Amino acid sequence: MPQAGEMGQQITTLSNRWANCRIGITGASGSMGKALTHQLRSQGAVVIGFTHRPIPSSEQSTYTPQEWVHWECGKEASLKSILGSLDVLVLNHGINLQGRQTNKDINISLEVNALSSWRLMELFESLVLKAQPATRPRELWVNTSEAEIQPALSPTYELSKRLIGQLVSLRWNNLTTDQRKAIRIRKLVLGPFRSELNPIGLMSADFVAGQVIRQANLGLNLIIVTPNPLTYLLMPLTELGRMIYSQLLRAGSPDNQQQSSAN
Repeated sequence: MPQAGEMGQQITTLSNRWANCRIGITGASGSMGKALTHQLRSQGAVVIGFTHRPIPSSEQSTYTPQEWVHWECGKEASLKSILGSLDVLVLNHGINLQGRQTNKDINISLEVNALSSWRLMELFESLVLKAQPATRPRELWVNTSEAEIQPALSPTYELSKRLIGQLVSLRWNNLTTDQRKAIRIRKLVLGPFRSELNPIGLMSADFVAGQVIRQANLGLNLIIVTPNPLTYLLMPLTELGRMIYSQLLRAGSPDNQQQSSAN
C-alpha cells in the first residue's frame, strides 16, 4: 500500500500533468479552441494557437494562447518546425456548411475537416518518431465529433467527419509497440456544444473542454462528451469492430504471410 508521502506525490504528478507542456491547438480562435486553451493554461500548459483567421490582437486572458501561428490548409509542411517542438497536438479545426451540398462544398469540407487533419497527423507522427525518445509519449488528439457515427443535419460535415474518424481508427490500430511508446493518439467524440456555428448547442464549450481534460487525465484514448447516451454505446462498439476488421485483414495480408514463412 502506498504511504501518505507517495500518495501525495502521485496526486501532485496528476495535477501537474500538463504543466510546462507545449500544446498546439488548431482552430484555437473558435469556441472549443478557446475553452481547451483555458483549461490547459489553468493547469500550467503553454498553448500555441493555430488559426486561419487574422491573428487576434494581444489580450490578457487564459482563453487566449500564449503564442499564435497563422496557417493555411494545404501548407501544412510550413508548420514542421513548430510541430516538432510540441508535446501535444490537438486537431480541433473544422467547418460546417450545414445543408450545402455542391461539389465545391464537398471539396471544402473534405479538405478542412479531413485531409488537412490527416496531413498534420502524418507530419506530426513522422517528427515524433524521428525525435529522441522522450520520458513519456507525445500526444495527438483529434476532434472527430459524434457526426462520425450519427446524423448531424449536414451531409458534407458528416461525410468529412466519418472520413477523418476512420483514418484515426486505422492509424491507431496499426501503430507498432515501439511507435506506441513514442506517440499516443486520442480521439475526441463530442456532441453539440454552443458555438458560432451552433448557437443552440445543448452544452457549453467550457463544460465540454473540462470533461475532455478530465478523461485525458484518467488515461482514456477514446474521449466521449455528449448528452446522447447512444453515443457512449455505439462509438466503442464501432471502434471495436474497426479494430477486429483491421487485425483480421492485417493477419491475412501477403506481407505478414511472407514474414511468418521467413520466421
